[in-house]
Amino acid sequence: MQLHFSPSMRSITISSSSSNGFIDLMKIKVAARHISYRTLFHTILILAFLLPFVFILTAVVTLEGVNKCSSFDCLGRRLGPRFLGRGDDSGQRQVRDLYKILHQVNTEEIPHGLKVPDSFSHLVSDMKNNQYDARTFALVLRAMMEKFERDLRESRFSELMNKHFAASSIPKGIHCLSLRLTDEYSSNAHARKQLPPPELLPLLSNNSYHHFILSTDNILAASVVVTSTVQSSLKPEKIVFHVITDKKTYAGMHSWFALNPVSPAIVEVKGVHQFDWLTRENVPVLEAVENQNGIRDYYHGNHVAGANLSDTTPRRFASKLQARSPKYISLLNHLRIYIPELFPNLDKVVFLDDDVVIQRDLSPLWEINLGGKINGAVETCKGDDEWVMSKHFRNYFNFSHPLIAKHLDPDECAWAYGMNIFDLRAWRKTKIRETYHSWLKENLKSNLTMWKLGTLPPALIAFKGHVHPIDPSWHMLGLGYQSNTNIESVKKAAVIHYNGQSKPWLQIGFEHLRPFWTKYVNYSNDFIRNCHILES
Repeated sequence: MQLHFSPSMRSITISSSSSNGFIDLMKIKVAARHISYRTLFHTILILAFLLPFVFILTAVVTLEGVNKCSSFDCLGRRLGPRFLGRGDDSGQRQVRDLYKILHQVNTEEIPHGLKVPDSFSHLVSDMKNNQYDARTFALVLRAMMEKFERDLRESRFSELMNKHFAASSIPKGIHCLSLRLTDEYSSNAHARKQLPPPELLPLLSNNSYHHFILSTDNILAASVVVTSTVQSSLKPEKIVFHVITDKKTYAGMHSWFALNPVSPAIVEVKGVHQFDWLTRENVPVLEAVENQNGIRDYYHGNHVAGANLSDTTPRRFASKLQARSPKYISLLNHLRIYIPELFPNLDKVVFLDDDVVIQRDLSPLWEINLGGKINGAVETCKGDDEWVMSKHFRNYFNFSHPLIAKHLDPDECAWAYGMNIFDLRAWRKTKIRETYHSWLKENLKSNLTMWKLGTLPPALIAFKGHVHPIDPSWHMLGLGYQSNTNIESVKKAAVIHYNGQSKPWLQIGFEHLRPFWTKYVNYSNDFIRNCHILES
């Protein structure tokens, strides 16, 4: 039997051969069925849209290892939920089980003697070799994390200790500079010449001039402060600098400014031993601070012995180390409270720390009306950063001490030392020095439990009610604390202050902030060049 389809698909002919040789024919007509081109087009379009999805889902199933299905029924059961937007939840169930195991392990004690891999690759190797189950894996992972956290914490504390020692030490180049200049003082008459010359001595007490006071034993730092002030001034001929230093540094400091004049400005160098007023009778507390063994051990002793590092944070530890800087028992650091007595003929002065750089003319400071106040200073409680410009009394004092809680307000705004305008005439009418001494004695009697950080806390108390806030643009702080200091703000500030451990003359200083300081270092100077100051 044979089938014949007409070209139009409208008839089918069936033929068969019989045994007698005749051929039987049967012709069947099929009713015409019309399919429109639009329907055909839509059908093809839908198929073209669906087939790629079918291909992709099939590929996904294959990759997931479910291609072992041997029938369309199996494949349908796999792909059906995906077409309907419902995935296989076995993976989610496994994640939930893992979360449950991790939560259980987090509340358990880590077994004693559990071997902890040193790295991720060792962990993977141990898993393969020991066939860890999920719970064992979670325990080992937790032990690894806790070990790494301990190591990181110990490393952070070690870093802070090393930084503290670096900040407290004297760089070799600066020590060399002091020694060479001291030797020059003894051998070179020019290095011993009177400062200032005799004809200019009356200007040291002339209140029509702008008097700056600087107390330091760092010759290089002093040179930068004086040089930057003079170079930034619109009236350098009106500047008089009073540089105070200790006895051991006096010869070197005098040599530097005698051999490197900053004319037309005037510089006077005096040692603490040359002030008749600085006697044990006038400064009894500071004598006690420098000689008391307990206090010296606190500032110079082992800062880790006896300390429970598990109960503190690296930031608190850093603050405690900063509070133990040996400079806080230095007489030079406390001299600012005696300025009215040390300079009895002066009416108004600007006090500068040795870690500042002057970038703008400061003569307008003498025109600021302090409104009867004594201390013109920048307040440090109105900024965003936690280290420098968000300080209140609670950041400096122990308010669990009854005397502190009784007399001070924890929310009172703090202010900054480092660039201050002092009205000495008004100061002399107060009991600021006596208040300073009184609270310093109380803190010594309480074994330093009222505050830890050097000279600012007693000054915050002594000057309470005597501070006139000045515009923050006059004094930008924190360049020794924060590496992320805004450079544009630094450029705009009148005075930039490298308060903190990362001084610009130390190797731990921030590289991108150091050029604002080094631009005032005379690297062509023979003494600086021969001592290899700040060489890499």
